[in-house]
Amino acid sequence: SIRIPTAVLHEILRQKKKNLGLAGHTSTHDCEILAAGKCINRCDIAYVIGLEAMGLPKMARKYFENEVEYTEWTNAALSWRLKAASMGLSFLPARNMLGTDTGKYSAAKEITCPFTAKKMFAVPALYPDVAVIHVHEADIYGNSHIKGIIVSDTDLAKASKKLIITTEKIVPTEFFRNNSENTTIPFYLVDAVIEVPYGSYPGNMPYEYFLDVEHLKDWIKAENNPETYREFIEKNIYNCKNFNEYLTLNGGLEKMRKLRNIEYSIDKEI
Repeated sequence: SIRIPTAVLHEILRQKKKNLGLAGHTSTHDCEILAAGKCINRCDIAYVIGLEAMGLPKMARKYFENEVEYTEWTNAALSWRLKAASMGLSFLPARNMLGTDTGKYSAAKEITCPFTAKKMFAVPALYPDVAVIHVHEADIYGNSHIKGIIVSDTDLAKASKKLIITTEKIVPTEFFRNNSENTTIPFYLVDAVIEVPYGSYPGNMPYEYFLDVEHLKDWIKAENNPETYREFIEKNIYNCKNFNEYLTLNGGLEKMRKLRNIEYSIDKEI
């Protein structure tokens, strides 16, 4: 749950969007949110649902087992699929899924290298219709700055047909113009910019605020019972008219101050 666009995901649920496809490239709480609204019916799966040390959300798992069609990949394979799209290629060669059931249940095609005659997998390019990326800072045009690990976000930005940026804060364009190294994602890839302070809560925004471990554990606990789960989702998403109400409901600025202090500290417990 690192730098996830929680605010947009909540709004997708409130607008009752259905039949979406998800590229599940290390999707944890973000995937859990979409499962709560039954928003997706298909998924390219690498790593989804599991919240590591905090446990496995039972209702989300049940939903995936019974109502979602999925195609299997590794995290690396999904990264390379986005890389292929960002390069304007139809595929990239890979070896990591050869001889595995992951490869068997993927959509990769076995090919022969024309130089070495070795077997490889061709992983098809992935062009998402819409991507949402939460960043630390952006200007009004969409120039965006991400602190810390980027993972595949720059490739995702190039590969996606439409890109929505949500940002902790809007900064002057001079922040990027005076130092080009601040530009992680350039404006010409971006279709919309939304300022959403604490927009990754209850996830971790590196260098800003830590996970709300207590809230995430409450979410997982609620999934042990269908009625408790329904009430929890109604309270925290559907009955909140916007993301700020959700933040206020779960501790508001005082909670965010606490999570910011945890992010700055050395000892972090999950």
